[in-house]
Amino acid sequence: MSQSLVIVESPAKVKTIKKFLGKKYDVAASQGHVRDLPRSQMGIDIEHDFEPKYITIRGKGDLLADLRKRVKKADQVYLATDPDREGEAISWHLMAALKLEDKKVARITFNEITKSAVTESFKHPREIDMNLVDAQQARRVLDRIVGYEISPLLWAKVKRGLSAGRVQSVALRMIGDREDEINSFIPEEYWSLDAVLKVKGEKKPLIAHYYGPDGSTKKAEIANGAEAAALKKALEKASYQITEIKTSIRERRAPLPFTTSTLQQEASKALNFSTQKTMRIAQQLYEGVEIKGSGSVGIITYLRTDSTRISEEAMAASEAYIRKEYGEEYLAEGAQKKADGKIQDAHEAIRPTDITRTPASIKDSLTREQFRLYQLIWNRFMACRMAGAKIEQTRVIVTAEGQKTQGSENVLSPDGKYLFTMPFSRIAFEGFLKVYKPTDDDKAEGALMKGVDESSELSLEELDAEQHFTQPVPHYTEASLVHALEEQGIGRPSTYAPTITTILARRYVTKENKNLYMTELGEAVNNIMKTSFPEIVDPAFTANLESLLDGVAEGQVRWKTIIENFYPDLDEAVKKANEELEKVEIKDEESDEICEKCGRRMVIKYGPHGRFLACPGFPECRNTKPYFEKIGVACPKCGKDIVIKMTKKGRKYYGCLGNPECDFMTWNRPSSEKCPRCGSILLEKGNKLVCYNEECGYVTDKKEGTTK
Repeated sequence: MSQSLVIVESPAKVKTIKKFLGKKYDVAASQGHVRDLPRSQMGIDIEHDFEPKYITIRGKGDLLADLRKRVKKADQVYLATDPDREGEAISWHLMAALKLEDKKVARITFNEITKSAVTESFKHPREIDMNLVDAQQARRVLDRIVGYEISPLLWAKVKRGLSAGRVQSVALRMIGDREDEINSFIPEEYWSLDAVLKVKGEKKPLIAHYYGPDGSTKKAEIANGAEAAALKKALEKASYQITEIKTSIRERRAPLPFTTSTLQQEASKALNFSTQKTMRIAQQLYEGVEIKGSGSVGIITYLRTDSTRISEEAMAASEAYIRKEYGEEYLAEGAQKKADGKIQDAHEAIRPTDITRTPASIKDSLTREQFRLYQLIWNRFMACRMAGAKIEQTRVIVTAEGQKTQGSENVLSPDGKYLFTMPFSRIAFEGFLKVYKPTDDDKAEGALMKGVDESSELSLEELDAEQHFTQPVPHYTEASLVHALEEQGIGRPSTYAPTITTILARRYVTKENKNLYMTELGEAVNNIMKTSFPEIVDPAFTANLESLLDGVAEGQVRWKTIIENFYPDLDEAVKKANEELEKVEIKDEESDEICEKCGRRMVIKYGPHGRFLACPGFPECRNTKPYFEKIGVACPKCGKDIVIKMTKKGRKYYGCLGNPECDFMTWNRPSSEKCPRCGSILLEKGNKLVCYNEECGYVTDKKEGTTK
C-alpha cells in the first residue's frame, strides 16, 4: 500500500494528526530545527556574500536517519511545520537535510489541529515560500552577527558568559531608560478636597469632589497645604445644593480577540503568568490535549500571531452560540476591525477551535493552569463577538455658597461660589461584560441613590483635605514591556517571550513583585551598548529592521542586501570599542553566609543549574554549598530561616534552613504575619491565610501585597 509521509515539528502533534489521517499516512516529528549555524564559529562567510553555513544540529543525527528511512518508503512527503516564517524555514532545512529534491514534496499549513483543518490543508498543497524562508534567514543571520561580534567584547570588558542580542539589547535599553526616568523624577505636591454631605432622609452620605470656583471650565489644582487650608476655611459654613444632574449612555466596545502580545499581557495581569509560561501552556493547548470522549485534540488555534482576523466559519459558529445561549441582543453588529499595516494577516487571532467546547465542559481534562488559560482565551473570543456594554454615567454638580474671599490663592472664589462634582455609573446593558471582564476595567463609583435630585437638602458633615504627590511612570512589567515592544514595532510574536527570558536568565534584569529592575551587570552591559552601538539599541532602528524583514517576506527586498548594509558599521564599531572601552569590574553579590572552612563571607555564583554559594578565596578555598532564597520568615520549630527549596522533580516547597536537623516543610508559602490566636505562622492558601497549627483552625483573608 502506498503511503504518504507527513512531517510536523512537535512530537505532541503526531498522535493527534495520525488519528485524523488514518493508515495511509505516516506522521513523524522533526522536533523543531534540524539544521542551524554552528555554535563554535560565526558560521557566516563574510567574504562571500554573507553565505550562511548550516550544519546538522548535534543530537539530531539519529532522528534524521529515521526520517530518511521513512522518506524512502513514502511516495509523497508533506512538510507540515508551523504556519509562520520559522516553520517555513524548518521545512526548507528538512528539504536539504533529507535530500528531498527528487521526491514529490508539498508544503501544507493549518492554523489549528482539528480534523477539519488538517484534512482541508491537504486540498491546498503548495511549494515552500522562499520569501518567508529568506526573511527568517535574514533574522537569524542578523542575530548571529550581533551576538558573535559583540559577545566576545562583553566577555573581555565585563565577564565571560555574557551575550548581546539584537532585540534583547533594545529591551534592556528600554528598561534602563525607564529606570533613569523614574530615578530623575521629582514629585510635585498637590491636594484633594472632598465634601462629605448628609442628604436629608438618607443614611448614606454623598462624597463630592472639589472642582473649582464657580464658572471653572477645567478642574482647579490645589497646589499646597496653605491653599487647601484657605479653601476649607472658606467652605466650612457654606450651604450646599445640587444644581445639575447630567445622565448619558456610553458604549464600551467589545475587545478584539487575542494576539500573541495581548494574550501574554492579559495572562500576566489576570493570571500572574510569565510570558514564557503563557507560551508554554498555550503550546500545549494548540498541539493537543486528551479530552474525555474526543481523544487528543488541539483546542486553540496557532499561538504565534499578530492578526485579529477570524475565519468565516468561526464567526458563524460563535454567532449561533451567542444567539442560543444569550439572545439576539447580545450579538455584535458589523464586521471585525481590520488589521493595521504592520500586521502579518496570514494567520487568525488566537481562539478556541470549537466554541461549543466550553471551559467548564472540559475542566476535568485539563490541568489547573491549562484550564485558566483556556478559559481566558474562550471568554475573550466570545466577548469579541458580542455587543458592546452600555454604561449609564451620571454627573452630579453641587454648588457651594461660602464666604467671599479676596485672598491671593488661585483656588478661591471672589463671590464665594464653588463647584463640586460626583460621578456615578452603572451598567445599563452587560453586553460582552457578561462573559469577560478586562483587567483594566474602570472601577465604577456606584449608581446615584434613588430619590436624590436638585430638591434634596444637603448639609456638610466634613471637609476632607488630603495631601498627594505626583508619581513617576511605573517600572516595566513583563506585560507592559511586551506592549511597548509591540507598540514600537520591535520584534515579532515569536520573539517577545524568549527576549524577556534571556535578559532575566543573563541576570541583566531581575523581577520583583512583577516589576523588572536593572541589575548592576545589566547597567554595565547597557552602558557599553549605548556608548559603542547606539544604532543597535535604538528602538527606531530596530523597528526599521523589522519593516525590512517584512519586505523580504513580501518579496520586495533581497535579504542579503540588509546584511550588506548592516555589517560594515557594526564591524567598525566593535573594533573601535575593543580599543577604547575600559574593563568594567562587576563584583559578586555577597551573602550573609560565612565559609566554615576559611571564615570569608561567601558570594552568590551562577552555574548551569542556577545559583550557588562559593568561597571568594578560590582557588585556595574551594568550598561551595547550595544557595537557598530566604523569604523573611522564621521557622516555627527552631527559629532558623525558612527558605525556598525544590524537590527532585522540580516542585517548589518551603523548608527550614536547618534541615536535616529540623524537619519543617510546607507546600504553601508562609506569611510574615502571625496567628492572633496561637502565635504560630500563617500559610497562604489562595486568597486566604490559614494557621499552620491545624488544631487552631484560624482563617482570614489575605491582604494585598502580602506575597513578595
